Amino acid sequence: MKKIINTTKAPAPIGPYNQAVLSGNTLYTSGQIALHPETMELVIDDIKTETKQVMENMKAVLEAADMTFENVIKSSIFISDMNNFKQINEVYGKYFNEATAPARETVEVANLPKFVNVEISMIAIK
Repeated sequence: MKKIINTTKAPAPIGPYNQAVLSGNTLYTSGQIALHPETMELVIDDIKTETKQVMENMKAVLEAADMTFENVIKSSIFISDMNNFKQINEVYGKYFNEATAPARETVEVANLPKFVNVEISMIAIK
C-alpha cells in the first residue's frame, strides 16, 4: 500500500505527480528543483544558492514523512553542466554525514524542468 506525502514547506508539484510516495518503510521522492515553496519562483542566483534551495526542499519532503537525511539510502543528481559538479557537491555534502552518506549518481543531462541547473531525487528508508 502506498501513502502520498505532500507538504506546503516544499514546492507544490507542477505536473501529474506527488512530492513523495511512502511504500512500506521506503520513501521515493520526486525530483526537487530550486522553486521557493511560498512564491513558486525559481531561486537560481548562483549554483550554490540553487543547490541549497533544492536541498531545503528535499529536507521538507523528508520531514513530512518523519525522516531526515540520515534515512536517505540513494540520491540521484541531475545537472545541466558537469562544470558545476564541485560547487553542487560542496553544498550537497553539508546535508550528510560523510561516514553514513547514501549511494549516489550524478548525471549531466541536456535539459531539466524550467531549464534549471540541478534536480535531485532520493530514496529513504525508516
